[in-house]
Amino acid sequence: QVQLVESGGGLVQPGGSLRLSCAASGSISTMGWYRQAPGKQRELVAAISSAGSTNYADSVKGRFTISRDNAKNTVFLQMNSLKPDDTAVYYCAASQWVLPTIRLYNYWGQGTQVTVSS
Repeated sequence: QVQLVESGGGLVQPGGSLRLSCAASGSISTMGWYRQAPGKQRELVAAISSAGSTNYADSVKGRFTISRDNAKNTVFLQMNSLKPDDTAVYYCAASQWVLPTIRLYNYWGQGTQVTVSS
């Protein structure tokens, strides 16, 4: 069983930046970030395999960067040029599969709120 612990959410003004971190209790193939806004489905933000391959949602390409430290089993999400539409609960997720669909993510964090508002 892999435990995921997230940190780094908060309130930021439009155009600002935040960095999310997620530490896993063990090694895992893929780590990623999903988000869920009120009344909407949970959606992929970005994911990264242990080899460094990445997936991004079109809505965050060029603004968000996912990275990981395999030695520390930690994944980071650097979020720049934040918009009010980025407001959501962000969930760290992990899977033993390589860049899978949401159904194959076995492990989830508790979620961290990101609010973009002036």
